[in-house]
Amino acid sequence: MRAPIDSVEKFLRNQQTLSPTRYAYSDIIAMTSHFREKIGQGGFGTVFKGHMLGRYPVAVKMLGGSKFDGEEFINEVSTIGRIHHLNVVRLLGYCSEGSKRALVYEYMPGGSLDKHIFSASRSNHRRFTMEKLRDIAVGVARGIDYLHHGCDMQIVHFDIKPHNILLDHAFTPKISDFGLAKLYPKDYSLISVSAARGTIGYIAPELISRCFGVISQKSGVYSFGMLLMEMAGGRRNVDPKADNSSQIYYPSWIYDQLAGEEWPREPRLDASREMDEMERKLCMVGLWCIQMKSCDRPSMSRVVEMLEGDVNDLRMPPKPFFSTTQPSLGRQSSCMPSSSTGLEIISEHHDLP
Repeated sequence: MRAPIDSVEKFLRNQQTLSPTRYAYSDIIAMTSHFREKIGQGGFGTVFKGHMLGRYPVAVKMLGGSKFDGEEFINEVSTIGRIHHLNVVRLLGYCSEGSKRALVYEYMPGGSLDKHIFSASRSNHRRFTMEKLRDIAVGVARGIDYLHHGCDMQIVHFDIKPHNILLDHAFTPKISDFGLAKLYPKDYSLISVSAARGTIGYIAPELISRCFGVISQKSGVYSFGMLLMEMAGGRRNVDPKADNSSQIYYPSWIYDQLAGEEWPREPRLDASREMDEMERKLCMVGLWCIQMKSCDRPSMSRVVEMLEGDVNDLRMPPKPFFSTTQPSLGRQSSCMPSSSTGLEIISEHHDLP
């Protein structure tokens, strides 16, 4: 349902203490030199490169695509507009003038993480060392942990994926795109089902069926785990074009390799290279994060500790997907009746390039 203009204005009047600046539409036109340099296109609108005060580069997202209903604008300003963290992209300003809505962010010259990790599968060469990937993973994990525990309200992002991780000039990762995010009081341990949303391939099982547990911060842990697996593998988790049918679903193939300790025996992104300890760590932490039941996943603070610790201190996780040979998890969640979730699901095909 489209959010009426007056409801957006009412929201903005209540946000006068926010640090982001409210700009006139004429300011947006000046920043972008009449929208001269387009750098992205998506279901929620178009992103242009601009300059603030004629010199500082910014990214300006003009909202109004096929999916825009006003909610994304309110979500972005109410969440990212109130926080500052090294690993969260900064919202510098916004514009709401009539039907014109824009969001002004710090510019990230390194682009999105997906362009770096998925290019490896095409060129058979990694752009980042495994140590750098670990550093990026730790940065993202710290950012998510801050959203969960470091703010006055807990913020659940609901759309963690490589495309929404931006990199600055030093390749420091910053979480972006809070259009699906929600604010909740810190004492909330579960989230109403109607708030669930996400991107196919990163959506936690409990967002589909309550049999896998309640919707909570652990739903974001699952999405981070899928991101981590893609970082480790340099490919998307589901690849129907994989040469070997056993490698179509990457997490399953990786788990079998870890469980059988057969790293050198299977073809890899770089067949001449055996898996090192850092890659093994990313995979094991990722597998813990994508456990089917939410109660079996670690918290994000624990994930940071696992990524920064010794790989030899990590236990082998249970197999985190349906399998006739899946080990017992040791503890079980109660299976609640499935319910209609009203998911707002985004396909990767609608993302910005």
